[in-house]
Amino acid sequence: MPRIGLVLHPRHDCSPAVARVARWTSTHGVELVAAADDVSRLAIRDVTPVPEAELAATTEGLIALGGDGTLLGAMRLVADRPVPVLGVNFGRLGFLTEVEGAELESALQAMTEGRATTESRACLVVTRGEEEYLAFNDAVLARVPGAGLVEATMSVAGQRYGHYTCDALILATPMGSTAYNYAAGGPVVSPSAAGILVTPSAPLNGISRSLLLGPAEQLELELTAGSPAMELDGVLTGRLEPGEVVAARLRLDAGRLVRIEGSRAAARSRVKLSLLDLPVLPQELVELLPPHLRDRLGSAESQASAARTDDEPPA
Repeated sequence: MPRIGLVLHPRHDCSPAVARVARWTSTHGVELVAAADDVSRLAIRDVTPVPEAELAATTEGLIALGGDGTLLGAMRLVADRPVPVLGVNFGRLGFLTEVEGAELESALQAMTEGRATTESRACLVVTRGEEEYLAFNDAVLARVPGAGLVEATMSVAGQRYGHYTCDALILATPMGSTAYNYAAGGPVVSPSAAGILVTPSAPLNGISRSLLLGPAEQLELELTAGSPAMELDGVLTGRLEPGEVVAARLRLDAGRLVRIEGSRAAARSRVKLSLLDLPVLPQELVELLPPHLRDRLGSAESQASAARTDDEPPA
């Protein structure tokens, strides 16, 4: 029996959405599995608990229920054996996810009918000493209050390129260009492009502009001062000390994202990106809508809430 794996948001209760996926797998001859820790948090019993290593090695695809962080974690999990990953947004932004939570059933139906494709994604391979890490969005050296600025010399393909003094130094994939890189003033790059973006945040001196390296160019950063934190896809992985060297290269075709025919994901992401530049909160945007549109929005939210309640297991 083929297996589909679930990767769940680490804190939110995903039981209603999991129940919907379980109904689909049960009628299509598919075994639904998830990491044992995730299954222990669910209020349903239709998911087989397995070790995380087995989840990565034996599934034919993953469904990530959460936000962008959950999707990135799922992609890292199967990077050594890339299988299709469907991202379903139950978070706040969801730039990378393919569908919203309310569209889960229609996405599963589209996959059943062959109305889905996959797109490959690259990741960063970051080396620190003997340790190697993966990041699909970005690797960041970030200033820690009281520990000085980030000061590092960069070499590209073995040749010294220049020096950075800044609050944070961001290495981003094209897919990750809409994250910290964008917030720091870096460019948005098509996820189908290949390369490594290097963007300083709040530069004091040295290189102050974004740089796009080619896909075959490896870079090295030698820390000359400061004791910054290192974050990979937003996850803290430790502190660096002066004299340490961090290397990064691009691994092509490290992940596969599911794309649904007719999906509005790209259009939604453009709108979400534009809204980030507005000096207002989301609820304040709603207040600017004409009354009839506010009423329609309230009705849609009520229907979505009712659908979630219907999916709740009985007490």
